[in-house]
Amino acid sequence: MRVGILGVPLDLGASLRGTDMGPSAIRYAGLAEGLGAIGHTVREFGNVAVPVAGQTRGGVPLHYLSEIVAVCEQVAGSVGGMMDGGYLPLVLGGDHSLALGTLAAVSRRHPDVGLIWLDAHGDFNTPQTSPSGNIHGMPLAAIVGRGDPALVDLGGRHPKVPESRTALVAARDLDEGERLALRDSAVAVLTMKEIDEVGIAEVIRRALRVATADGSGPVHLSLDMDAVDPLRAPGVGNFREAHLAMELISQSGALVSMEIVECNPIRDEGNRTGRLAAGLAASALGQRIL
Repeated sequence: MRVGILGVPLDLGASLRGTDMGPSAIRYAGLAEGLGAIGHTVREFGNVAVPVAGQTRGGVPLHYLSEIVAVCEQVAGSVGGMMDGGYLPLVLGGDHSLALGTLAAVSRRHPDVGLIWLDAHGDFNTPQTSPSGNIHGMPLAAIVGRGDPALVDLGGRHPKVPESRTALVAARDLDEGERLALRDSAVAVLTMKEIDEVGIAEVIRRALRVATADGSGPVHLSLDMDAVDPLRAPGVGNFREAHLAMELISQSGALVSMEIVECNPIRDEGNRTGRLAAGLAASALGQRIL
């Protein structure tokens, strides 16, 4: 496989700074070397340009809306070029807002793409429900066609993925507004409760059935590292479950693109999150025990 790596050092969508250093942390953890050891041809596509956060939050109710839209348009152009060149795009973040750019490009080339959104949060807020105005809490809603038109229409496609082909996995922290919106949607929500009850393997199989429409349709994986944050959830079993999830997605043969977001070295110790992210990427792209 030809894998292209693109960094998006974006932290404008969040309240806390630091995720802009995520791409460097994951690369430093040996991402390219690990993928090369599996047998992939790896090409670095560098980073997209991201403005530095200003003194003010940049707009109400959506902070830094125009800046984030501009970054996501760059992401869409870069990811589209990677795919047109025969590369599976692996996008490194950065906050989760960047997913709008990735899906804008992927859905244009795979109009039937399904989505697995692996995240402790719902990211299903809109300007009307968001308690913070932070856009990293809104990308999933915008991807399926809900929210501010500047986000929903980004890249000229909406919805980028239909709700019926979208699975939100590992959710454990939802705002009240997005909880109600998710109940009203066709998104398959597979929470930590389902994982505890039936296990990660069955949950991922259910997510794949949704995202592929019970077939062999293409799938985009959006992995937020807070779902397996080693500082918040240091149990080894949690790590193993995360690798199992990646391996099952890989074995499906449906993966056409992937992003890893919300890796924040400022909150990390010894780059554990970066190393975990690099390892999970390798598992999603074919690394096996045997």
